[in-house]
Amino acid sequence: MTDSTPDAYGVIGHPVRHSRSPFIHGLFARQTAQHMVYRLHDIVPDLFATYVGKFFAEGGLGLNVTVPHKPAAVQLADALTPRAQRAGAVNTLAMQAGQILGDNTDGVGLIRDLCDNQMVVVANRRLLILGAGGATRGILEPLLQMEPEEIMIANRTVERAHGLAAAFTDLGKVRACGFSELPRRPYDAIINATSAGLFGEAPDLSSRIIDGGTVCYDLSYSKDTTPFLDWCQSQGAGKCIAGLGMLVEQAAESFFLWRGVRPDTAPVLAALGA
Repeated sequence: MTDSTPDAYGVIGHPVRHSRSPFIHGLFARQTAQHMVYRLHDIVPDLFATYVGKFFAEGGLGLNVTVPHKPAAVQLADALTPRAQRAGAVNTLAMQAGQILGDNTDGVGLIRDLCDNQMVVVANRRLLILGAGGATRGILEPLLQMEPEEIMIANRTVERAHGLAAAFTDLGKVRACGFSELPRRPYDAIINATSAGLFGEAPDLSSRIIDGGTVCYDLSYSKDTTPFLDWCQSQGAGKCIAGLGMLVEQAAESFFLWRGVRPDTAPVLAALGA
């Protein structure tokens, strides 16, 4: 690339057309005077590895990785940050010193939005996470570092949930079950880390896991609300939060890794109405 060509970044996933990441990183770039372009890359799993290799070989400098590619991205990185290694999932790839570095900024993004922006208390609370994929892997360590009373992971495939819980029990109390096996009493916070919302669906859950004191957080987002948050609100949840704030905060962490400058997230959150 010549000096006049903007540095190339983007988000890769399937589907990805709904992503607000180009808008967010465009605001970050203008705010910090960075000469870069950020584009959507909708790539099916079978072509993921080849496409990523071509992107970096042609001079690309960084990619955000979203559903369903986060676990697969681990295998493409030449090196992993400690948090990505622990998570076993990568949501950020960066070309650094001729190598592809894999990082996971999901956890820090969630904590900054949930605890700093939304003022939700995690310590000594009972948390439920729905889903046992790459998104859950990325948020478990930072959530456990906040010292909740326990975290329950519920998933359609129970064995997957148990395997994930076992990988993090050294950090705190983590249990696992299927959706139908959830204890029928309210949780302090429920985090939806499934991709069901991308397809207009919500997990099939008992209404007894929610009451007026429950905070419901969906890692997904849409222009208005999500099927999961619609359901939570109909069950009388105390607070319902879409994942736009987390998206912005994890994006800022990725941007800092790529460009070495940390953007101010407040004006971007305001622009998105988050």
